[in-house]
Amino acid sequence: MKLKAFGLIAVLAGLAVLASFPGRDVNAGETASEYKVLAPIRHGNLTVFPVVAAASHNTQQFLTLDEGLRSGEVVVTESGSIQPLMRRRVIPVRPGGAQVNQLVLVNNSKRPLILLAGEIVTGGKQDRVIGKDRLIPAESDPIDLGVFCVEPGRWTGASAAFGVSGGVASPMAAPKVRAKAMADKDQAQVWNEVRSAQASAAAKLSTSEAVIVNGTTSYARVMAAPAVKEQVDSVAVPMEKEYRSLIQQLRDRNAVGVVVAVNGRIIWADMFASTDLLEKYWPKLVRSYAAEAFVSEAKYTEADTKAAQAFLDDLQGRHQTVDSEPGLYRHTEIRGDGFRAFELTSLLPKTGFDLHMAKMAE
Repeated sequence: MKLKAFGLIAVLAGLAVLASFPGRDVNAGETASEYKVLAPIRHGNLTVFPVVAAASHNTQQFLTLDEGLRSGEVVVTESGSIQPLMRRRVIPVRPGGAQVNQLVLVNNSKRPLILLAGEIVTGGKQDRVIGKDRLIPAESDPIDLGVFCVEPGRWTGASAAFGVSGGVASPMAAPKVRAKAMADKDQAQVWNEVRSAQASAAAKLSTSEAVIVNGTTSYARVMAAPAVKEQVDSVAVPMEKEYRSLIQQLRDRNAVGVVVAVNGRIIWADMFASTDLLEKYWPKLVRSYAAEAFVSEAKYTEADTKAAQAFLDDLQGRHQTVDSEPGLYRHTEIRGDGFRAFELTSLLPKTGFDLHMAKMAE
């Protein structure tokens, strides 16, 4: 679907204010005041506000999980199913067999690997969702990958390895499921949200279709079920194409992310260090937003650009938690009034900038 003329005019008009943005200090990372929210794109009850930035960073050195799984350079497997590879250092992996909240990952690539909270790895004995943004060094030793199960009910598998299934390496969980892993960090809460999403999806389908959805315990397979996929695609496909086209037009203006509203309520924002990273993650991000819109029960209203900008600008927190691996990355969680924000900052040489920032409304 082509971008409506009035929408494009509004988007391009908004770019004029970017000239007044101050330059960035790459050692300090991005701040919300350096982002500009543009006119929204709407499909059904889902609204995304494109966001442009004052500057962009070179992120070509970084590998995504999808790229690594497709090439075979990144290996994810159940604990106890991989022989340790000793390279430059030892990263401990707890001994023993497979466990619900433990997977092992090895990055055999010569590039550092980005992992985003909410990415789902399918396979093994259960599907799991990554619980926290982090960086994995190039040619890493095996690491304990912090995950939560998103498939309550299965503990068997033909293969211990995780990989590409149906052309999709690592789908992204919908915002409510991501939030339970990122903010609550609680397996029971993740399972509750998975069951809630499954029930909401089934309630919107015919009886025969609902039986199929209720017959699987896998969150990823529920969202990939033909009847659910058709509904999600009706929103995700046109929105993916529309914003992808817009990204190309805004490449020189540093399109770096989106603010997301469902039924007129702003719920989420995903921001990246570069347009290239946004383009890589956009196809699965938009499907996660569309999945959230599909299972939402709220009454429809419209969110406006002013509210989206205010949501993005407010990062004044009451509490901040920092977790870091020196010389590799820093992960910062900010708790504020009515929101949580999570920033992944690269500490590798010649970087020092935020690779990804996610913000959720509470």
